[in-house]
Amino acid sequence: MVIPYETDAKWESFLKYGTRQFWKRKTVIYKQGTMGEGFYYLHKGLVKIVSTTVKGNDRLLNIVVPGQILGIQSMDQQTHFTSAIAAKNSVVYHFSCCQFQEMLKVQPELLTLLTQTIHQKMRTLVSAINMKALTSEEHIATLLLNICEEYKNYEVPLTQQDLADCAGLTRITVYKILRQWKEQGMVEFQNRMFTIKDPDLLRATVYPDTEPVIPSICAR
Repeated sequence: MVIPYETDAKWESFLKYGTRQFWKRKTVIYKQGTMGEGFYYLHKGLVKIVSTTVKGNDRLLNIVVPGQILGIQSMDQQTHFTSAIAAKNSVVYHFSCCQFQEMLKVQPELLTLLTQTIHQKMRTLVSAINMKALTSEEHIATLLLNICEEYKNYEVPLTQQDLADCAGLTRITVYKILRQWKEQGMVEFQNRMFTIKDPDLLRATVYPDTEPVIPSICAR
């Protein structure tokens, strides 16, 4: 689930301390079980955070969009308990533990920012747990709206399988819901892309008592 955080944007001013990296789509940025050393800031692109189950299946846990942090759990220089995979060609900035220590000498307020970011990641987990109380339709609608709001675009570069993994639903269930929404003119889907055609109608799926609003963040 994607959730916007004000503190994520503050990291932009510290990119000069990081190491710029380019990752092609489908490339693994870091892998579950490997030793971590530092964290990443997503500057451009889209990254999927997945967890591999004991049966070897990947479960999509989160979608990272530009302006957000990933891999912060490895700041203790322990192994990663998730994997990060570029969903689109992406530009990230890597901050090693040593680089972060040097940054703290110049900008001691970074420690507070790091603490806030970790706290907000915990809120992501709580929100994901709360999503379990939603119906399948509400769950998918919330995911799509959150992603487009944070990605600033009504075109969502995910497959039906990605959406099913993130929602914890079967691909057939997701397909049936999307087909119904397509017939109602709410969404379009083809290849590896969803397009939200009527965000107000989709939003009413989750918040039926909310008055229609003109979106100010996403670009049609």
